[in-house]
Amino acid sequence: MPRILANTKNMPHDEWLTYRRTGIGGSDAAVVCGLNPYVSQIELWADKTGRLPPKDESEAMRIGHDLEEYVAKRFCESTGKKVRRRNSIFRHNDYDFITANIDREIIGENAGLECKTTSVYAKSDFENGEIPLQYYCQCMHYMNVMGYEKMYLAVLVMGKAFYWFEIPYDKDEAESLLKREVEFWNAYIVPDVRPEPDGSESAKNMLETIFNDRVENMITIFEQEEIAAKLAEIKEQKKTLDSEEKQLQQQIINALESNTRGVTLNYELSYTSRTRTGIDSKRLKAEYPDVYEAIKTESSYNVFSIKERKDT
Repeated sequence: MPRILANTKNMPHDEWLTYRRTGIGGSDAAVVCGLNPYVSQIELWADKTGRLPPKDESEAMRIGHDLEEYVAKRFCESTGKKVRRRNSIFRHNDYDFITANIDREIIGENAGLECKTTSVYAKSDFENGEIPLQYYCQCMHYMNVMGYEKMYLAVLVMGKAFYWFEIPYDKDEAESLLKREVEFWNAYIVPDVRPEPDGSESAKNMLETIFNDRVENMITIFEQEEIAAKLAEIKEQKKTLDSEEKQLQQQIINALESNTRGVTLNYELSYTSRTRTGIDSKRLKAEYPDVYEAIKTESSYNVFSIKERKDT
């Protein structure tokens, strides 16, 4: 049986966020497994170790929170089941840092309910039973903590449809997930070791946030020699591919002649003109310097480069 970490009834949002940082919760499960397309492991590490300020509630998060009760009611209408709130943050019986904050519990069953609200542009094919991996990991995480035999997932696709799914407990997958979470916590959070970035936008943003106060300096990172060599090779390959891409594109344009569209056996191709409105900043500065000074904006950004050393 799980243990109660804290009562969430009437708990301030800031306090709830503080509790979230004390362990791996359901929404973190897919991140640990590298299955969340929006959050990287290095961002999760930065959050759990207090390097990130509390996230402001986005519009999507606000809608999901406000419509949670509605989604739960739709689930009850569709299934005839009854649900209840637990108003608690739970801890895994064996691991203090594995936590759960479930949306609802099914009355009369050893099961819970996770309520989701998503956009009509969501890529998952809910109609044909497809469940996003991050939702599946979250439900399996809750079964690990709560000891449930199953989880129900209710999804409201805004303006389109309502779906619900039954996810049974899978011993192998649940144990595998728990193992990954324990390994992540002990490998990165406890010793405060940064995970390797994964190439995602999330990882890029985290590196910019963590190292935002750069100094003009050079250090030796000889242990990165192999990675640097691979990166240099890839950049050269990209140059070759870019050149080849332009050549092939020009061959197609040449074949189209004055026509805007063409077809081959398996492909449709087009070459059309588009209009883009812009401002001639040089002319604006020369002819209307006062206006230019009043409306100009400046921004800074980091540029990465690599070149072979000549002094080795």
